[in-house]
Amino acid sequence: MENKFFSPTSALSVSEIIAKTQSEPSIADYDDIAICDVAPLARAKADEISFISSRKALDLLDGSDVKVLFCNKALASRISDDILTLIVANPQKAFTQILNHFYPDAAGIATSQASSGISPNAHIESSATIEDAVVVEAGAVIGANANIGAGSHICANAVIGQGVQIGRNSSIGANTSITNALIGNQVTIHAGARIGQEGFGYVSDRDGHHKIHQIGRVIIQDNVDIGANTTIDRGAMDDTVIGEGTKIDNLVQIAHNVRIGRHCVIVSQVGIAGSAELGDFVLIGGAAGVVGHVKVGNGAQIAATSAVATDVPEGARWGGIPARPMTAFLRDVADINARAFGRGKYKKEGKNDE
Repeated sequence: MENKFFSPTSALSVSEIIAKTQSEPSIADYDDIAICDVAPLARAKADEISFISSRKALDLLDGSDVKVLFCNKALASRISDDILTLIVANPQKAFTQILNHFYPDAAGIATSQASSGISPNAHIESSATIEDAVVVEAGAVIGANANIGAGSHICANAVIGQGVQIGRNSSIGANTSITNALIGNQVTIHAGARIGQEGFGYVSDRDGHHKIHQIGRVIIQDNVDIGANTTIDRGAMDDTVIGEGTKIDNLVQIAHNVRIGRHCVIVSQVGIAGSAELGDFVLIGGAAGVVGHVKVGNGAQIAATSAVATDVPEGARWGGIPARPMTAFLRDVADINARAFGRGKYKKEGKNDE
């Protein structure tokens, strides 16, 4: 498949791949051929590398010309002797290492604009500080006293507000706006994200709803990824905080004063209401909601489309509306299905018409 947007770098020998991934070849005497690219298993060619991580994928080998692939130890015996298997604990991770080697330009923000320097069509206030090797594309605006760290990339029409600090080697996507924020190193913010705008705060009486001015900040720590069109409100008086290594998908709403721990994963269309707190390594599935002021413990997992209305214990797996422990949720679903379709005890007891 021709890819007009990304091209692989120079080839790697099999022995170089083994060294990079700390993998173990299935045979000691292998042909040290050149691998030129990566590919999905079903269409991999003889000079491309792929991976397999489940028995379900074994059938894909029938239509593949692959000669080298990553595999875990449990599946290695199921692979034909015609294929050199590179045995690793996590085949997909090893494959990703090689993919990233071949396509370094695909990291962060893909752009057709300038790849170096500051465009004469960008507007940068004289009091802003721009460190070395920063790219600022056409139409970008950088406000007074802002600071952009070395190696960062500001894409077309991004707006960096007054006093905003962006660390080193960070990427800010096209049409993004960032105000009232401190951004760490190696942060990627994709196109159209809105960071640091007013939170949704009002005090109400018989005269109507009165806006509460939001005077906090957004703090985004190192190695955070934020998806396209995601919004993160600044704090009301305290800060909204996104912890180191957290990955946030597209179209997520994070309200004022929310605190998200380290290495969390938050999938598309999640909404997190004001002052909610997430611990470290929390996973939240798509379209789930978290109400304000609740706490989700370290390592907890929330299923897609769930509604979290109470505190979630550390390491728990919850789902449903309202969210509850997964065993209870699945038991309730089974009970509802039994009532609806006349299965199990309801069929036996003649209760399917209830």
